[in-house]
Parts: sequence; C-alpha cells; structure tokens
Amino acid sequence: MSKQKKDSNSHLNTKDTTITMNMQQLLQLMHIHDSAFPIGTYTHSFGMETYIQQDKIKDPDTLFTYCYNYLHSNLSCGDGIFVKEVWQTLAQSKSFDSIYTLDAFCHAQKLAKESRAGSTKMGRQFLETAVPLADSPMLSQWKEVVIANQTYGHYAISYGLYAYIKGFSLPVTICSFLYSSVAGLIHNAVRAVPLGQTTGVRVINDILSHCEVETLAILEKNLDDLSNQAVGIELASMAHEFLYSRLFIS
Repeated sequence: MSKQKKDSNSHLNTKDTTITMNMQQLLQLMHIHDSAFPIGTYTHSFGMETYIQQDKIKDPDTLFTYCYNYLHSNLSCGDGIFVKEVWQTLAQSKSFDSIYTLDAFCHAQKLAKESRAGSTKMGRQFLETAVPLADSPMLSQWKEVVIANQTYGHYAISYGLYAYIKGFSLPVTICSFLYSSVAGLIHNAVRAVPLGQTTGVRVINDILSHCEVETLAILEKNLDDLSNQAVGIELASMAHEFLYSRLFIS
C-alpha cells in the first residue's frame, strides 16, 4: 500500500486533537457505552480467559499488564486504526466504496477464528441497537448490507461509521473506542478471576493515560501501519476454544 497523504484541511488533519462536543453528543456517547447498551461485550474475552485459566492473570498487576499489551500491541495496531480510517473516509468522500475494503482488511487482520467471530457479533449487535436510535439512512444502509452478508460488519467499522454520523470528533471517537474496549475486558476479568470491583476501578484508572497516548499515536497512523504485534494474545485466542470450561464465547 502506498503512504496516504495527509489532508491539509484542519477538519481532517489527524494532528488536530481539538475536542469539541455539545451536551447532546456527550449524552449519546455515554449512552452507547452504558452497561445496559447490549452489544455483547460481557460475553467476550478475546483470549483473556485463556490467560486467566493459566493463572497468568490473577491480580491487579497482571491484569494491568495484559490490558496494557492489548491496548498498545493489539488495538493501537489494528482496530483503532480501522476506526480512524472509517471516520476519515466518510469525512473525505461520504462514500461506502472504501468501507467495504476496510471491513475486509479488518477481517483478514484477525488471525484467531473466535476473535473474528466475536468482532462481527458485536458489530451486528451494535447495529441492531444503534440503528433505531440514530435515524440515519447511511447507518441503516450499512446494517442492510451486513445482515445480507455482503460484508462482515466488524465492530470497529460500525463504531467509526456511527461516530462520524453523530458528529463526534476524531480524537473523541478513537479514545472512546480504546477506553470502552479495555474497560470491557477489565470488567470481565473482575468476574472471571475473580477480583473485587474496587480493583477493577483502579486498573481502569491506571490505563486511562495510556488510552490518551495511544489515541495520539493512532492519529498519526494509516493502513500502512497495520500490524499484528500481540502474538501471545492471538495464540491465547486460538487456544480459547479448546479450554475445558469457558465463561466467555471468545
């Protein structure tokens, strides 16, 4: 792939980290990340359960280490970039043509079968819940092609599409996606290890600054920066389906 050119327009410039959000947008962002918003996050560990059963995640320190690696070596090199690319593609052309390609890239980048399936299941459930609330022909059209199996409908792709439609700024879109992805894993670990709720809150607090750091890093990345550095997490995801007992689907 050739290096993508930066757009000189300040609205599209990835270096612009200005965050603007009205109260309605803030409420909508809080709504889609509310625990009552059903996208199935609580049913997926994306390989984390393998580490828990191997006693490699057993306390706040080991949970933080896992989440740090998941954020820096998985999300920042994969789904986070796809969220950004979808938002920018729509901002530049408002066309679906490239979104199909991004969805296919997203599918190919996930090596573990359960991770691919988990991402598409969350994406479809997100659309089922979000489309009736969004009143957007574009989002409705995307849901139709996903349901018709004309594309995969990965969660990162649908999230980026929804965020652009709702007018969330690019930095807010990326950062909220990273935060919700890691926070979901921490909540699941609290149940599975198990750990206390206070421990989970503290680990989330410790990861906040890293979400900001990776948001700024993703703003400088493009499709040429896609990689799969979280080899251990991918192997754990592959091993998950063979565990004797499982609390999570992935």
